[in-house]
Amino acid sequence: MSDQRQSPSERPVLNGLVALVAVALGVGLILGVVALVGTKVLGLGSDDGDSSARSTVRQSMYLPTPVETDEETGPLVTLHTEDTDEPATTDTTETDIPEDEPTSETTSESAASGEISLQALATAVASGERIYFSGVYPGGEGAILWVQRFENGDWADFPASVGVTNGTFSSYIFTGVSGVNRFRVVDRDSGTVSNEISVTVG
Repeated sequence: MSDQRQSPSERPVLNGLVALVAVALGVGLILGVVALVGTKVLGLGSDDGDSSARSTVRQSMYLPTPVETDEETGPLVTLHTEDTDEPATTDTTETDIPEDEPTSETTSESAASGEISLQALATAVASGERIYFSGVYPGGEGAILWVQRFENGDWADFPASVGVTNGTFSSYIFTGVSGVNRFRVVDRDSGTVSNEISVTVG
């Protein structure tokens, strides 16, 4: 009989403890949900914040894919190099050879190997004007040719000389002697003498 009387009095205590635990669990669950929702809404999550920051940085540093422009720039570069190369070669050939000066091709035809062929640019000049001359000397590479003028029935040394390069030579002289002047060049080392040229001065 004593056990039956004690069991009804102990039940309210057990029921109260169960209810208290249930309320505590419910309140904790609600607080956890509220905290989770709050961090999602406010963006306080560490992982999400770092990933969003990293994605933002990556997007700001991203470079677009280059667009091919070969069709526009390619032909322009090719045409530019062709235009600059052709005038350069033309200018050097024009400036190296004066307009009226004879070339080595015309003079080389009249000179045999070992002979000196001489010719003047003009057959008449004013007093004190330059007398241009040129010629070829096959086999005389590096030789020094001395100019001579015919004076008083003999050839006299004139104060001028010219070197032979690639088998050709060209230079000019001055003279104040009026009338017909006869000139030639001579290689003193080999004794080879050129033909004479006549230039009227004055």
